[in-house]
Amino acid sequence: MKNPRLSKFLIYVVTLIAFDQVVKAWARDAAGWVEYRTFWPIWPNVFEFKLVYNHGIAFGMAQGAGVFLTPIAIIIAGYATYHIAKSKNDPPGVFIALTLLCAGAIGNLIDRLWMGKVTDMFYARFIDFPVFNIADICISLAGTLIVLLALKDTFSKPEPKLEPSPIESNPSDSIQPDPNSAEPSPEPQNATESKSAE
Repeated sequence: MKNPRLSKFLIYVVTLIAFDQVVKAWARDAAGWVEYRTFWPIWPNVFEFKLVYNHGIAFGMAQGAGVFLTPIAIIIAGYATYHIAKSKNDPPGVFIALTLLCAGAIGNLIDRLWMGKVTDMFYARFIDFPVFNIADICISLAGTLIVLLALKDTFSKPEPKLEPSPIESNPSDSIQPDPNSAEPSPEPQNATESKSAE
């Protein structure tokens, strides 16, 4: 591939998607495909692996609305790939955010197209946080990074410097001599000498 940046992007995206799918397959197998089964209580009452099928969006929100996310996920993945292919001057943060966003969107899209639901397994019981998966983590990190980049760009813009405009001279403002205040001109020297001779 002639575009090394795009090649790197695709490799990272495929790797993250594969990792997400492997963890989901392991969770389904470990729980015997039985929903709401805790199959690995890593830290009882704090954090555990629990199989949950999500019919909504990330973190169990909007149950039943997952079907509407299919075209959105396709648009997100297409835009991210197109942007990476065309842009060459993006900061590293944009590359990372688009990689995570694309991988997360496709990771959950595969579940919806294959099973009609998304496999979740990470459960933070101590705060009763909705069960989530690797793809959800990627999407959340991407969103957080995009917000931080936007804030950084907003507050790091230098204020425009106002250059002083040259003062335009007005000819009418220049000091003109007052004809009334002019000193009387001296008398001719010849006339003075003739008077003294008399």
